[in-house]
Amino acid sequence: MGQVVFVFTQETAEDWWEVEALFDLSFAPGRTALSSYRLRDEVPPVAGLCTVARDGDGILAGAIRYWPVQVAGKPVLLLGPVAVHPTRQGEGLAAQLLVETLGLAARRGWDRVMLVGDAPYYGRFGFERLDGVVMPPPTNPERVLGLALTPGGWDGVQGPVTRAV
Repeated sequence: MGQVVFVFTQETAEDWWEVEALFDLSFAPGRTALSSYRLRDEVPPVAGLCTVARDGDGILAGAIRYWPVQVAGKPVLLLGPVAVHPTRQGEGLAAQLLVETLGLAARRGWDRVMLVGDAPYYGRFGFERLDGVVMPPPTNPERVLGLALTPGGWDGVQGPVTRAV
């Protein structure tokens, strides 16, 4: 059996509810109560980075979104959510989405990206714990991770994470 090829495209307004349904399927029912969602309220995602992956039949297999936030007045990308449909898990799609969109973010001039997630999983993409970067409670500080997209991208960037203005 050959490797499944996915088609990556920028998420459009027509994709929004289908992607939301995937996130609902993939995460706990209270996902929108998380503190990271307060940073996203009434803030549009970074359109050029939000990506959907579809299989050869056009069926949504995965999606990733990015949001603008600030730390110490500096622009930061907040990665998430990223999800893969349960029938497509184990095929490396989440890794493909991450690598593709992180590269795109770097090419588009972003210096840093952060997320709240599992260090063992995201560490393989270069994410490390961000000491001194504080997400709104009740976020576990051990899960606040960052990646410099340019050399020194996180140097001297510390403080609370706030909504983009």
